[in-house]
Amino acid sequence: MIDPAIKQELAGYRQSIDNIDAALVHILAERFRCTKAVGVLKAKHDLPPADPAREEYQINRLRQLAKDADLDPDFAETFLNFIIKEVIRHHEAIAAEQGGKSPQTA
Repeated sequence: MIDPAIKQELAGYRQSIDNIDAALVHILAERFRCTKAVGVLKAKHDLPPADPAREEYQINRLRQLAKDADLDPDFAETFLNFIIKEVIRHHEAIAAEQGGKSPQTA
């Protein structure tokens, strides 16, 4: 049987984790709302879905933020690369919907 004090402490940590997860989902939703607007702007002006210089800058910036926050920079980079890949996929779809370049030629 788990000591009630330990059970209560564990429940408190789990509640914090649940709150953080909810905040992450909302933050990601807001980020994707912004990147969708960027995708529409890019499509409107026939700009490429990907911006390698911006991506490199963001990866380096996030790695430094991770180091400062005592988070594994490799994990942070993997996480950002996943998001970037999804954003580019969205931008390609927006461009295709708006009659711009197809994803294969962008």
